[in-house]
Amino acid sequence: MSHESTYKPGTAIERWLDKRLPIVRLGYDSFIDFPTPKNLNYWWTFGGILTVCLVIQILTGVIIAMHYTPHVDLAFDSVQHFKRDVNFGWLIQPIHANGASMFFVAVYIHMFRGLYYGSYKAPREILWILGVVIFLLMMATAFMGYVLPWGQMSLWGATVITSLFGAIPYAGDSIKTLLWGGFAVDNPTLNRFFSLHYLLPFAIAGVVVMHIWALHVSGNNNPTGLDVKSKKDTVPFHPYYTVKDGFAMAVFLTMFAIFVFYMPDSLGHPDNYIKANPVVTPAHIVPEWYFLPFYAMLRAITFDLPFIPARLGGVIVMFSSILILFILPWLDTSKVRSMRYRPIAQLWFVIFVFNSLFLGWLGGQPAEGVYVKLSQFATAYYFAFFLLILPILGLIEKPRPMPKSIADSVLKKPKPDTQKSELAASGT
Repeated sequence: MSHESTYKPGTAIERWLDKRLPIVRLGYDSFIDFPTPKNLNYWWTFGGILTVCLVIQILTGVIIAMHYTPHVDLAFDSVQHFKRDVNFGWLIQPIHANGASMFFVAVYIHMFRGLYYGSYKAPREILWILGVVIFLLMMATAFMGYVLPWGQMSLWGATVITSLFGAIPYAGDSIKTLLWGGFAVDNPTLNRFFSLHYLLPFAIAGVVVMHIWALHVSGNNNPTGLDVKSKKDTVPFHPYYTVKDGFAMAVFLTMFAIFVFYMPDSLGHPDNYIKANPVVTPAHIVPEWYFLPFYAMLRAITFDLPFIPARLGGVIVMFSSILILFILPWLDTSKVRSMRYRPIAQLWFVIFVFNSLFLGWLGGQPAEGVYVKLSQFATAYYFAFFLLILPILGLIEKPRPMPKSIADSVLKKPKPDTQKSELAASGT
């Protein structure tokens, strides 16, 4: 959503720089005077929170990398040395370890918000797709980072997950050998994962810049899903949303600090505080909590399909559960963006959220008995929500009456008996 620049250089140096490299103007127009819908709620603060999380992870990761030794005989001890002997290591390492969990808490809330308010609909398809790319890069980075402490769960989690690539026809074994750097998870694997774990956060930062760029082209979505029609619908980003986002960040960082100072190891698996031993297998191998829903889907496929063995089927389902998000803008057929005005869609969305949490719980349970059946049912609903429910609801559901503009939704309560739904405005 382009707008006329109101930046005025105040000094001779600013005027000189503005004619040659208008970076101050860019920052002012993007983060100070950017016209933002006046009805954004606190669910919109998680974009800024995610940026803070990324900066924290990069800064703490760079410091830890200075003391980490990517060798199977030394990696575990180097992490313990950093925590015990390096100045402020006792603080930096828990910030980095718990920061990954906080990052995923924020990104899941951010994605659920986008789903509910239809932030993936035109003209924001590229914005959504870039967000999914960031999510994929986050998952890859987090998985590789989980391997680096070289505890029992690091070793065996890496062994289980990387072995899945062997199920891919023809190229699977070659991919697995490339990841391992040999014929088992060993020192070459650790070196590869350390290099990529260090590199990928900077790739994420690059995609984040593109994500913000795409946001400033199309403009923010908002709880009504209506497009901005006039200046009455917007306020400058600063001070209105800098203050609001700042407060939300302070609350989020307070929760973050509680984990760092009082429960630094509560989100990790106890077995990962035991040095990796390739001849001792843990009783129950599980990934970090933020991977559990996808792990449950992977294990839900226990039956062969025509031309697809169960193992390959599980891999396909697990990756498809993320890849399906790329085509979501074209699966939802409703002309109304926000589910605030779609009561039936709201119900199915609430079920979807609880189903996702349920999949996370199932992913931490043994892959046996009733847990497998429940995982299969929950996986079926996950895909049905995208492939059946959203396309069908968009065709048959009758939305509630909508306000005429964003300003109307803020300044007065719409009267359902006199106000008609403006589907055309919400769908453009």
